[in-house]
Amino acid sequence: MPYRSVNPATGEVVATFASHTDEELKSALATASALYQSEWSRGPRRRRLEVLSRVAEVLAERVEELARIMTEEMGKRISEARDEVRLSAEILRFYATHAEAFLAREKIASPMGDVWVEYHPIGVVVAVEPWNYPYYQLARVAGPNIAIGNPVLAKHASIVPRCAVAFEKAVADAGAPPGTWTNLFASGEQISALIADDRVQGVALTGSEKAGSIVAAQAAKYLKKSVMELGGADVFAVLDDADVDRAAAAGADARLNGAGQVCNGAKRFLVHEKVAASFLDKLTRILASTKVGDPMDESVGLGPLCSVQARDDMAAQVARAVKAGATLHLGGSAIKGAGAFLQPTILTNITRDNPAYFEEFFGPVAQVYVVRNDDELIALANDSHFGLSGAIFTANVERAKALASRIETGSVWINTRSSTAPELPFGGVKRSGYGRELSKFGIKELVNQKMVVVANT
Repeated sequence: MPYRSVNPATGEVVATFASHTDEELKSALATASALYQSEWSRGPRRRRLEVLSRVAEVLAERVEELARIMTEEMGKRISEARDEVRLSAEILRFYATHAEAFLAREKIASPMGDVWVEYHPIGVVVAVEPWNYPYYQLARVAGPNIAIGNPVLAKHASIVPRCAVAFEKAVADAGAPPGTWTNLFASGEQISALIADDRVQGVALTGSEKAGSIVAAQAAKYLKKSVMELGGADVFAVLDDADVDRAAAAGADARLNGAGQVCNGAKRFLVHEKVAASFLDKLTRILASTKVGDPMDESVGLGPLCSVQARDDMAAQVARAVKAGATLHLGGSAIKGAGAFLQPTILTNITRDNPAYFEEFFGPVAQVYVVRNDDELIALANDSHFGLSGAIFTANVERAKALASRIETGSVWINTRSSTAPELPFGGVKRSGYGRELSKFGIKELVNQKMVVVANT
């Protein structure tokens, strides 16, 4: 697939990039492997953490420049784009500050003697990352792996090449040695060959279920540790005692954030029958009144999808759901004119035999289900191929805690929409993937957890 930067708000081709040759990839791997064998990876962490801190500073200094590239390249609203750049800097700063503590030796009480676990790099890591968060996704990988000492070869999505280059430049400008973070304009076949190489010892992917299954299978074939984050169909539960106004506002924000192209964005709204009509009315009013348009316009509430193809695929997915029996309550159509714009959409009356019931809608489409009680809510929430995150709105926090323990997801948020932060572990279960990124948990995924025993004498 060619690496092209196309403005989804206008359809303008902004830039094109040549794919790297096999020889260029071999050279990149050799450089990364040599770095792993050097004092940079094997020596004290202090130097790496100092560089990581400077990368965070570079991102913070370039917020406006990087945000504009993102908005022009994949259509994210400019205010959201600025927030993402700042969050990416926070992630790198978080690991620069806390990695020493996270990776400190851990004593183990044992009659065998003096025992501890220490943490070391494992080798070159191949990262395959998506377009929906062009810097944040890279920062989630860069932060822990630079701290650990694992050189990274990163294949970004083909529609965000300018973001990929900008991030690579930020790492280099911060003083990281060559091989620390290398951007690859590579094909799937080339990435497969890299994973097979003995010098690669870890794989990280965020993306679709299909892409994850292919890359995870290749990693497993060659016995490489992998971390997969593969999206979701997150529940947003509104209980009978919830503040409906607050829930509707948060639900609309969760569905429109990133034009609905968010892995942990609310997609399935599970609403108690006592408040269902009120919630649906309020959600409909908010979505119907949302200003759709140029993502550079600060007053716009919904920008374009990442591409015209994505817009058309989403409209077709909605049409299939309606053909299978769902009710089109709001929107559902592409907006005529230049750009990849789709109307904010609400689907209701989706039955289990409708394909939409098990699908992820990666766009501004909300599915609303009505439930009669908490047990029915849990059954519906867990009747999914995915399990990334979820949200519960209620006046009774203890009730929400009990429900949170029963929902099969990697995280649950109470009285707020699903989000992210450097200190919070991110990941899911089922087809949403495995492993965790961010936090103290994420930094220990792609490391050698080496045990050392000094025997009693």
